Amino acid sequence: MHTNRLINETSPYLLQHAHNPVDWYPWGEEAFEKAKEENKPIIVSIGYSTCHWCHVMERESFEDEDIAAFMNKHFVNIKVDREERPDVDSIYMEAVQMLSGGHGGWPLNCFLLPDKRPFFGGTYFPPKQAHGRASWEMVLKNIQQAFAKRPQEVLAQADKVMEYIHQSDAYFVNVLDVVDVTQEQFNITQIKTAYDVLSESFDETAGGFGHAPKFPGTMALRFCLNYYYFEHEPAAMQHLQHSLDAMIYGGIYDQLGGGFSRYTVDRHWLVPHFEKMLYDNALLVGLLADTYKLTKKELYKETIEETLAWVEREMLSPEGGFYSALDADSEGVEGKYYVWSKTEVDELLAADAGLFCQFYDITEHGNWEESNILHRPQSFAGFAKANVMDIGALKSRLKTMRQKLWTARESRIRPGLDDKILLAWNAMMCTAYCKAYQALGNAHYKEMAIRNMEFLLDKFSMSTHTLFHNYKDGQAKNNAFLDDYALVIEALIALYQIDFDTKWLQKAEGYTEQVLEAFLDPSDQLFFFTATSQTDIILRKKDLYDNAVPSGISTMIHNLQQLSVLLDKSGYREQAQLTLLNMKEAIQKYPQSFGRWANALYMELYPSKEVAVVGPNYLEKVGVIQQCFSPNTLYCAADRPNPMLPLLAGRETGDKTLIFVCSNYTCQLPLEESSEAIKLLNS
Repeated sequence: MHTNRLINETSPYLLQHAHNPVDWYPWGEEAFEKAKEENKPIIVSIGYSTCHWCHVMERESFEDEDIAAFMNKHFVNIKVDREERPDVDSIYMEAVQMLSGGHGGWPLNCFLLPDKRPFFGGTYFPPKQAHGRASWEMVLKNIQQAFAKRPQEVLAQADKVMEYIHQSDAYFVNVLDVVDVTQEQFNITQIKTAYDVLSESFDETAGGFGHAPKFPGTMALRFCLNYYYFEHEPAAMQHLQHSLDAMIYGGIYDQLGGGFSRYTVDRHWLVPHFEKMLYDNALLVGLLADTYKLTKKELYKETIEETLAWVEREMLSPEGGFYSALDADSEGVEGKYYVWSKTEVDELLAADAGLFCQFYDITEHGNWEESNILHRPQSFAGFAKANVMDIGALKSRLKTMRQKLWTARESRIRPGLDDKILLAWNAMMCTAYCKAYQALGNAHYKEMAIRNMEFLLDKFSMSTHTLFHNYKDGQAKNNAFLDDYALVIEALIALYQIDFDTKWLQKAEGYTEQVLEAFLDPSDQLFFFTATSQTDIILRKKDLYDNAVPSGISTMIHNLQQLSVLLDKSGYREQAQLTLLNMKEAIQKYPQSFGRWANALYMELYPSKEVAVVGPNYLEKVGVIQQCFSPNTLYCAADRPNPMLPLLAGRETGDKTLIFVCSNYTCQLPLEESSEAIKLLNS
C-alpha cells in the first residue's frame, strides 16, 4: 500500500489522503524548499474531512496511478485541511475566486509559483472533460506546459492575482483619517437602513434568506431579534420565528437524533447537505436560547435539549472537547445513514406506521431520490387539531416511534467523524451552553460549559496569553488565529456571567491584550486574521465577513464593548468604536454578509444596562433575571462586594441579597426581588 508524508499528520482529512499514490506533503518548509530547488510549480489542494466533492475528486483523480505519477513528476503537491489552516485557505480561495469569476468552494485546487504566489486554480475537476469543466489531467498538462515554456506569462498572472488580493481587504473599509469617537458617529438610521436592506432578502414563504441553497443565516436572524426588541417591529420577530420553525420542521434538522445539517439544497429546508458541523449547531442553540427567553415557545426548548443531547452523544470527547463535524456520506453515499424507505418504516412500526408516515411525510416513492427525508409538514398542534387528536398523546406516541427508528438507525454504518478539536468552534459551543443555561436553568449545561473551558485552557495554552488552534491525539498544533482568540474571549465573558468566578474575566482581559498587541492594524483599526508571529504565509489578510462562522473582527468589537463595562476600561470601548466606524457603510449595504457587525451597532445606539447582584442568594436571583430576554445587559454577581470589579465595588448589603440595576452610568435604588429588576430592565 502507498503511503506519503501525510501519514504522520493528525488531521482526519490529511490522513484520508495518506495512502494516495500522490506524493503529498503537508503545508511546510520541506515542500517549499523542494519546489525552489527543483523549480517546480506547487499544487495546493485544500478541503476538509466531511466534504463530499473532496471525496469524489480523491476517488477519481488522486487515487489514479497515472495521474499521480504525472503530479509527482512535474509538481510539488501539498494537502491542506482548511479547518486546521483557515489562513492558507483564505488566501488561495480569494485567488481562485478572482481567477474563476467569483466561483469558490472545496475541493480547492490552486497552482503556485515556488515562492507561494498563486497563478491558476479552480475547485472540483472531473477525471474526464464534462459539464463545461476541463479534466484534471488536461489542467495538469496545460499548467506544466505554461510553467515550462511561457514563464513570463505565468509570472505576470501571479503579479495580477497578488495585486487583487492585496487590494481586496480594503474594498469594504471606509477608512477615516481622523476619528473623534466622542462625536455622534452612530445613529438609528444606520440600523433601520440595514434592516430595510435585509428585509428585501426575506423569504416570506419558506423562511430564511434568498432561495436555494439555504443556509441558516444565524447572525442575520439575531439582528432581527434585536431589531424587534429595540425598534418594536413585529415583522422582524415574525420572520425570525418563521425561519426557526421552518428549519426545525425541515429536513435540515435531524428529526430522530437532533442537530442541524449545514445547509439545504432546496428553498424549503427539506433536502440537506447531510454533514453536521459543530459551529452551526452552536450558533443555532444560542439563537434559540435567546429567542426562547422572549417567546417561551416549547418548540425552541425541545430543540435546544435535543441538539445538545446529540452534541454530548456524538461530538463530545472523553476529555471534554467537542469534535468538529460528521460527514455527509456513509458507505460512500450522501445521506444514506439518515433516509428511509416506507417499507423499512412499516416493518419497524407495524400498526403505528400509518400515523408516523403521515406526520413525517413518508411515501412509497419518497421525497428525495426514491427515499424519504423525515420532516414535519405540520406542527404537533396543527396535526393534532386536523386529526382530532390530543396533542399530548400525539407527542408521546411519536416519541416512542422515533426511538424505535433511532435504535434501528444506530445499527447502520455511521458517517465519518472528524474528531479534531478546533478552538474557535469549541468556544462557540461553550457560549451556546452558557446561553442554554441562562434560558432553561438546567445546571448540567453550566457544568458542561465550565468543563469545556477548563479543557480548552489546559490543552490549547501555548503560554500565559497565547493559544494553539487545533488539538488531536493529545497534541495541540498551529498558532491560534484571530477567530480563536475572539471566540474564546466571548465564551469567557459568557461563562463569567453564569458562574461569576472572576478568573474567567481575568483570562478574557489577558487574551484581549494579546489580540490588541499581536493582531491590530493601526492603519485602519481593524484586526489581521493572523498574529505577527505567523511567518509561513505570503501575506496577512483580514477576515471581514460574517460567513458561516462570525468574523473574528466583529466578535472582538462585541468583546471590547462588554469588557469596557465589566472592567471599566474606556480604551476598549474607544477601540470598538474605531473598528466599527470603518465598516458602517458596508454594514448598511450588505447586512447579510455583516450580521454580527450589524448587531454591534445596538451596543453603541442603546446604552448597556448592568445588573449587579450581591448577597448570599446571588446565584438564584440573577438566574431568574437572566431567564428574561434583555440584550445589551451585563451581569456581575457575588456573595460580597468585590473591589476588583467596578460593578461590585462598595456594594455592602448586610445579610440581604440586593439587586442593583444601572444604565447610562446611573444606578437605581437597590431591589430585593428579581421580578422588580426584570420590570426595570424592560421599562
